[in-house]
Amino acid sequence: QVQLVESGGGLVQAGGSLRLSCVASGRTFSSPAMGWFRQAPGKERELLAVINLRSGTTFYAEFVSGRFAIYRDNAKNTVHLQLVNLEPEGTAMYYCADGLGTATIGGYDNWGQGTQVTVSS
Repeated sequence: QVQLVESGGGLVQAGGSLRLSCVASGRTFSSPAMGWFRQAPGKERELLAVINLRSGTTFYAEFVSGRFAIYRDNAKNTVHLQLVNLEPEGTAMYYCADGLGTATIGGYDNWGQGTQVTVSS
């Protein structure tokens, strides 16, 4: 499997922005899609956005409400998630994972270690 490494998390004030990156280490993406997810303490992991790595087609969870953007840089084996207008409720560990591109977490079987995002009020 391709090793996925996330970066770009950190501490940001409410209303701020971050750009998260997910790099495939070693070789190019082998699965058809990449998803970004987050898991807050005491809560279940939830899907945020998905991108088809071939066509570039994207899907977003409804609650994202246009505040996040997922895009790819195939030449750099990287998928980004741009976060804008962050809210304290967005404090969580953010993960990328590759897989089939479904709208459910079960469709992804190769996960990175995550990058922490903390949003202060």
